[in-house]
Amino acid sequence: MKVALVTGANKGIGLEVAKQLAQKGFQVYLGSRDLNKGLQAVEKLQAEGFSNVEAIALDVTDEASVQAARVRIGQQTEVLDILVNNAGISGGFEQSALGSPIEQFQTVYDTNLFGVIRVTQTFIDLLKKAAEPRIVNVSTSMASLTLAADLTSESYPTRFVAYQSSKTALNMYTINLAYELRHTPFKVNAVCPGYTQTDFTNHHGTSTVAQAGERIVKYATIGSDGPTGKFFSDEYFPEPANCPW
Repeated sequence: MKVALVTGANKGIGLEVAKQLAQKGFQVYLGSRDLNKGLQAVEKLQAEGFSNVEAIALDVTDEASVQAARVRIGQQTEVLDILVNNAGISGGFEQSALGSPIEQFQTVYDTNLFGVIRVTQTFIDLLKKAAEPRIVNVSTSMASLTLAADLTSESYPTRFVAYQSSKTALNMYTINLAYELRHTPFKVNAVCPGYTQTDFTNHHGTSTVAQAGERIVKYATIGSDGPTGKFFSDEYFPEPANCPW
């Protein structure tokens, strides 16, 4: 059985991604900062008939927590086939390039960028043992410099500088990671799940959680002829288009 790890998987998009991967037959580890919430999420999935799911304590901002999760998973499997770096925070809805304190930026970056780097570097040894390893970094079309550079866009009236810039930095990390792994079977991509109806958006949005999950799982399970080092936002830029960087 192939194995997947999804961070931030106790609710919302992360939980849906875990569910859809379990439906495809993966053994799925649901990373959760609060283990009790992760256990509750697993109970929900088990009630739906999924036995191939397990909660694991994983706070992406805590080095000791990430290392402990690596030890725990490594005791059960020598191979990790899929890593979905889903854990993320918005940093609040009041963000300003001039007014937001540096601490707000640091908090957002610690989860959205440094957390991804921390988890990826810690689990890369297990991923390298997979025949077709896949890494999906959950991004957002709001991280697109091209789209944000239109200062007059009526479809882009609200900006979230800490959140957006953290995800833009994540996109660059994704590109460089794909570059370093370009001569291997890895596929590494950044994926925007769309404007999704979750707690993250106060349940506003144009996409359901199921649709968002499908967009991520699609790139987590692409074949050997699939893309790498790309930025996808299927809600706004359907195939064959890519989201502009």
